[in-house]
Amino acid sequence: MKVKHMKLTKNARQSGFTLVEIMIVVAIIGLLAAIAIPNFVKSRATSQANGCINNLRQIDAAASQFALEKGKKTADPITFPDDLTPYIKMNSGNAIPACPAGGTYDCSAVGTKATCSLGSTVDPAHVSP
Repeated sequence: MKVKHMKLTKNARQSGFTLVEIMIVVAIIGLLAAIAIPNFVKSRATSQANGCINNLRQIDAAASQFALEKGKKTADPITFPDDLTPYIKMNSGNAIPACPAGGTYDCSAVGTKATCSLGSTVDPAHVSP
């Protein structure tokens, strides 16, 4: 008895993706990235500004506490950060928290708001309200 062996052949067109299909997928991924990346950058900048503003508020509160406890009046000088370190929660490096975007803080006198070196040069601004 003879048995016929069937030869299995795959059609090359059915076994993979066409160039057009791959290009469509790449175009869709590119479109999604073009929409998502600017939003990610904007949300990161907003988060950094909010963190900086919160740090400025803490520095202002520490300056007020320092002035009350030491009997200082408006416009009396402050040695920043040494005078404020007992009145503010320090970070893990035992220093006043830094600006998340790399700015530096200054608080030079009682009654003046703490400032960030980035200030209004970035969007959104690093200025306490």
